[in-house]
Amino acid sequence: MADATTLPAVEAAMAETAAAVDAVLDRVLPSAAGPEARLFEAMRYSTLGGGKRLRPFLVAAGARLFDVPPARAARAGAAVELIHSYSLIHDDLPAMDDDDLRRGRPSCHVQFDEATAILAGDALQALAFEVLADPETHPDAAVRSALVRGLAAAAGGRGMAGGQMIDLAAEGTSPGIALVSRMHAMKTGAIIGFACEAGAILGKAAEPQRRALGEYAKELGLAFQIADDLLDAEGKSDDIGKTAGKDAAAGKATFVSVLGLPGARARANQHARGAVERLAEFDARADLLRAVARFVVDRRS
Repeated sequence: MADATTLPAVEAAMAETAAAVDAVLDRVLPSAAGPEARLFEAMRYSTLGGGKRLRPFLVAAGARLFDVPPARAARAGAAVELIHSYSLIHDDLPAMDDDDLRRGRPSCHVQFDEATAILAGDALQALAFEVLADPETHPDAAVRSALVRGLAAAAGGRGMAGGQMIDLAAEGTSPGIALVSRMHAMKTGAIIGFACEAGAILGKAAEPQRRALGEYAKELGLAFQIADDLLDAEGKSDDIGKTAGKDAAAGKATFVSVLGLPGARARANQHARGAVERLAEFDARADLLRAVARFVVDRRS
């Protein structure tokens, strides 16, 4: 899969976006003293504790296509990261995936306690929409409304939360590839899809361009999740920042459990190529998005 942007260039661009988004997160995350301070500490611990910031990067890379001011893209990207961080906190809880390790550190419920972790996730979710609804994100109320509606749909029952429900229900069963694909298109792909389209929303892009980015995101989300399944099966906990081998031990339905390692790897590459093909109508400014399709299947963490 050739393109004009190298993987080191993608990593450098991701680091630049991460710095801008982290500055926004540091500013919007509360840090007041008082009886609620433990909640704020848990929110900051879970959100500012590292991570590739892939989803905010997708917001920024899409926004560049439509000449969106970087500050607006950084705020929209921060909102997406707040939702992602909330989802990781709840995903790690004993009632969900029961994981003690996240981003190479103790999970939120281990570092604090389960009740604090639940509240931290709840508060991060609410804060994401507060950020999007602020005129600082975009002066046009219609754009802000579209952002709020899009992220809410991606995070809700027909998106991430619904996908998590399918994931829990499928434990210990033998689902086919269609159900596994649907589950991950919702659980992982919906938020990635919004991240890819957010730049077009900010830039008031034409519908065909939004649609092309949405199709790109569907392919990218599946490539990302298959790579994640491969990392869980083949990676080491120290490298991937979470407990390796948890999916198989829990009897979870994954692309690896359905397709095997070679089949899953081939499917990841297929979706990565498909993502690049969906960007045919964009010029060289979309090369970062093209290269990130390769990045998500080659990453080691």
